[in-house]
Amino acid sequence: MQVLVIGSGGREHALAWKAAQDNDVENVYVSPGNAGTALEEKVQNIEIDINDFAAIENFCVLKNIGLVIIGPEKPLVDGLSDFLQSKGIKTFGPSQAAAQLEGSKTFSKDFFIKYGIPTAGYSSFDDFETAKAHLEVVDYPTVVKADGLAAGKGVIICGNKDEASEALKNIFQDQAFGEAGNRVVIEDFLQGEEASFIAVVSKDKIVPLATSQDHKAVGEGDVGLNTGGMGAYSPAPIVDARMHQKILDEVMEPTMKGLINEGSPYLGFLYAGVMIHNGELKVLEFNCRFGDPETQPILLRLKSSLVQLCLYAIDDKLELYESEWDKRHSCGVVIASEGYPEKYLSNQEVEFQELHSDTMKLFHAGTTLENNKVMTSGGRVFCATALGSKFKRSSNCGIYFGTLRII
Repeated sequence: MQVLVIGSGGREHALAWKAAQDNDVENVYVSPGNAGTALEEKVQNIEIDINDFAAIENFCVLKNIGLVIIGPEKPLVDGLSDFLQSKGIKTFGPSQAAAQLEGSKTFSKDFFIKYGIPTAGYSSFDDFETAKAHLEVVDYPTVVKADGLAAGKGVIICGNKDEASEALKNIFQDQAFGEAGNRVVIEDFLQGEEASFIAVVSKDKIVPLATSQDHKAVGEGDVGLNTGGMGAYSPAPIVDARMHQKILDEVMEPTMKGLINEGSPYLGFLYAGVMIHNGELKVLEFNCRFGDPETQPILLRLKSSLVQLCLYAIDDKLELYESEWDKRHSCGVVIASEGYPEKYLSNQEVEFQELHSDTMKLFHAGTTLENNKVMTSGGRVFCATALGSKFKRSSNCGIYFGTLRII
C-alpha cells in the first residue's frame, strides 16, 4: 500500500513514521514534509502545494495512494477531505462542515450550548468597540480568543481590563492573527488542570486513544505566552477511569450525535481539550486533528497499526479495531528556536547526533533538508520523545539525545 500524509510538522513526522512501520505499507509520501521525514526509512517528501487540491488528486492517482492522512487543520477547514473523498480516494479527516468545530470558536461554543456539552461562559464579537465595552462586565482573569485558526497562539489570558483591551487591540486593530481575528470570543477563565482527550471517530463509533497532557506556555512552570505546545506526556494522570468515562459520556458522545444531527457526521481524529477541577470538567476547545506535540508521545506508545485504524474508520468498521498500547509512560519535550513564539531566527543550521533506540525518537517539526544539512524553518524545531517505566524517567528524555546545536 502507498500512503500520503499531508503536512510538515512534528505531528506529520510522527504519523509518517508510525505508518511506515506497517508491514502492508510500501511507501509513505509526505507533502511537504520536513528534514525528519526526508531522512526516515520508507518515507519520501514530495513537493506539492497542499492548497492545490487537483495536484494532490493527480499524485494520488499516479501513485495509487491507498490512504491519505491529513495532519494540519487548515486543509481540513478548507475542504480537502471532502474533495479527495469525492474523487474516490480514501481520506482520513473530517469534512469541511465538521471541521468548523476547530475553524470557528464561535461555532464550537454555540455547538456546545446547543448539545449540552459543559463549557465556560462566553460572548462573541465581530467589532472592537462592542468587544471592548463588554470588558466592563466580565470577571478577571478572563480569556480572549481569536475566532479562527491561529496555530495555537490565538488564546490570551488577561489578568485585568487593561490587558484584555490590549489583547483586543492586537487582534482587531493590529491584525496579529490576520483573518482569524475578524471575530473574537471572550470567555470565562477556568481553574483546574488541562488534559487532551483524543479519539478516532467514525460517525457514531469511537476508539479513544491514550490520554495525554500538553503544556502550552513557553516558560518553565507554565508561565509566559501561549504557544502551539512546548511538550506533552502520556498517559495523563488526571484522567482516571471515572474521568475517562465522564469525558466519553458528557463530551464525545454528545458531539458525535450532534454532528450527525447537523448533517455532518465525523470521520477522523477528534481532540477535546478539557479543563478538570474538583472532579468536574468543561471543554476548552475542540481540535479536528491530532494534537501537536501530543501525537509524538501517544504514537510512541501505540503498538497496533495506525494505518488499519484509519482504514477501519473510513470503511465504517471501527468496532473491529483492537488497540494495543505500551504500558510505559511517554514524554515529548519541544526544542524551539530562541525567541519563539514571538520573533525568532530561521534558516539556521542544526548539528546533532541522534542516538537511536526503541525507547527514544527525535521527531522533527520546523526543519528542512538543504544540501544534506538540517536547517531550521519554524519556531518549534524538534520534539525529543521517550518511553520510561516511570513518568520521571520518560520526562528526562532530552538528556539522552546527544548534542543539538544551532549554528
